[in-house]
Amino acid sequence: MQAGNQREERLAASVRDALHAAVSDAPPTIAIEDAGERDRWLLEMSQRLEKRLPDPKLRKELLITIHYEATRAGLDPQLVLALVQVESRFKRYALSKAGARGYMQVMPFWVDTIGNREDNLFHMRTNLRYGCTILRHYIDLEKGNLYLALGRYNGSRGQSEYPNRVLAAWQKQWAWTPSQTPVKVAKAAEPAAAAEPTPPAPAAPAPASPPVTPPAVAAVPSTPEPPPPVAQSPKSPAVPSPQTAAATPPAPEPPRAETPPSLAQTASRTPTRRDIVIVR
Repeated sequence: MQAGNQREERLAASVRDALHAAVSDAPPTIAIEDAGERDRWLLEMSQRLEKRLPDPKLRKELLITIHYEATRAGLDPQLVLALVQVESRFKRYALSKAGARGYMQVMPFWVDTIGNREDNLFHMRTNLRYGCTILRHYIDLEKGNLYLALGRYNGSRGQSEYPNRVLAAWQKQWAWTPSQTPVKVAKAAEPAAAAEPTPPAPAAPAPASPPVTPPAVAAVPSTPEPPPPVAQSPKSPAVPSPQTAAATPPAPEPPRAETPPSLAQTASRTPTRRDIVIVR
């Protein structure tokens, strides 16, 4: 019975309308799609709650309503179970000194603020819907900070005692992990296993065979190189190779005449560089 310190605050018209719509009536159901998972959650939570709530019919109704209202408000049902444990110890007609009522210890001023005057806060669904809606409002007000939101719900914002109690009950007594369906895991593993034996790696060596015999090797013999004997042949001195040109003089010297030409013969013809060399 910790929520009796909730403070009445002025709410904007839009916020009041939204909260009023949130506490409207609707049939409760467990919001779990898989039927087996739904039954497992209900059975496990019922076993945990059995000592505090021996009546199986009332226990089942309470669990279904808590799961529905928590999911509807965007809360974890396990968190709401922990909060109900701390607030009222699962007593339907719990009443605090400040006037907070029911499972989630809702203050009466909320009826005038977001509900209808005829709303009965001791009614199971009404109380849980109000409590989940108020907690969701505080979480949004604190921008997702659950620690501060729980403090607001208790009227002790900034103090650690109440948030720690709720969080400890959530983790130690009401934590629940959904089971994984083995059928979905098997289906997801089949394509991966089938894809492994067929890699494209064995087909890769096929295109690698052409480089073993590149076309350049076959093209080398088609271009005949100038044979060395041609470069060394005296009949074609106009096109010598670089090695031949460096090894042999550019022009052979003429044979020396045994008798030099006369001066008349030398003067009658046009002198050449070779003749000039000889005259000298």
